[in-house]
Amino acid sequence: MLLHQINFPYTSAMKPFSSGASRPATLGGLQQALLKWLLVQQQQHVLVANRLRFLAWIGCLGMPAYYVVWTMCFPQHYESPALRALGVMLCMPALFAHCFRDSRLLRIYEFVGVCYVLPFFFTYLFLMNHGSAVWAQSLLVALIVLFHFDWWWALACFTTGTGAAFALFLLSGDGTPLAGTHILEQAPIYCFTIVVVSAAKLGRRVLAREKMSGMAQALAMVSHELRTPLMGVAANVRGIERVLAGDGAGRADVDAALGRIRYDVAHMNRMIDLFLHSATVLERELAPNESLSMARVVTAAIERYPFTSSEQRGLVEVVVRGDFQFAGRDELCTVLLLNLLRNALKALQRNDKGKVRIVVDGARVRPRLLVMDSGCGIPARQLPLIFERFHSDPPGSGAGIGLALCRDIVRAWHGTIRCRSRERVYTVFTLVFPRAGLEPVPAPH
Repeated sequence: MLLHQINFPYTSAMKPFSSGASRPATLGGLQQALLKWLLVQQQQHVLVANRLRFLAWIGCLGMPAYYVVWTMCFPQHYESPALRALGVMLCMPALFAHCFRDSRLLRIYEFVGVCYVLPFFFTYLFLMNHGSAVWAQSLLVALIVLFHFDWWWALACFTTGTGAAFALFLLSGDGTPLAGTHILEQAPIYCFTIVVVSAAKLGRRVLAREKMSGMAQALAMVSHELRTPLMGVAANVRGIERVLAGDGAGRADVDAALGRIRYDVAHMNRMIDLFLHSATVLERELAPNESLSMARVVTAAIERYPFTSSEQRGLVEVVVRGDFQFAGRDELCTVLLLNLLRNALKALQRNDKGKVRIVVDGARVRPRLLVMDSGCGIPARQLPLIFERFHSDPPGSGAGIGLALCRDIVRAWHGTIRCRSRERVYTVFTLVFPRAGLEPVPAPH
């Protein structure tokens, strides 16, 4: 609606400046920023219009309906068909709020309409009915609805409407003592209601920001992991284009480039599978339902891990001192091992050296799995926090759910997971399991 008023030829405006000078980039950035601002304004305009239309239907139907209720069914001390008719008249234009072209005019109309229909109307009839229970509760509902709007806007509306209601009440000469206990005793309840509704809104906003932050971290992690193979694909495509544009020679180079593209695509698919497994496992049942071989699931996890190169694969060594059976879930065990292996390889990358060693040790009464790396290690102050959900070190390096998920899975299988580390030297994760067929020993909490 708002954009229709502005002839903003975004793409055509760019054409005269296609020579690559600095001016077009600047103008293009300004145009993009302006277009983004206009789109935000249009979205706000539509949101306000939809909200007003919904409230207008309630007002147009509720005003006459409750006039009948409070005059015929449950008669009250005071009623005013004129005030209700004015309320309906104010609500009716909002049914066509989407036709408003001027956003500022729409906001002014919204303020006036809401100010009259909610704080003014309900406060005035509350006072004129001497603070009766019916109108005390009706005013309470009106305040709850009002403070679901933006807080400062709602406060301005409440102050204006309530002040006008008190002024009209004093001018009406009703004679009811304004400071009567039956009226003043409602004030603390209304104040408490406003505070509670505002606090609930703030809590929802904080939760929404946390969700957005988590999504941003997850997207950053995904983009970081996928950007490198995508750059490799792009480079190989450019190489193929150069060969094809030449004299036809270089078939071996084309075959090599195609092989690297296939490898990078497979790597990205495996990485996406890893992310999807880690995300969906949170909604699944974790309790064990099958007997598994630890050596087999470790081998399967190594095969599924999206190594970036054969050199990175060579950094991982698997040692089987004795296989063992344990009660678990095959897919969850793969997620568990992939998360631990991923963290270990990250530690090597940060330290720019080291190896990863996975040891299957089934020769003990309580068989265990060791995942060891000689990478950057974990600072002593961070070690007690690594299994806490949403904790990541360094901050912002991940979503902070991997190790927390590992802990939940191992505990659900009546096992334990511990970590020992020395900064810049090593990290060892020890996972201890009950043997399949033995009475499980509950993990300490």
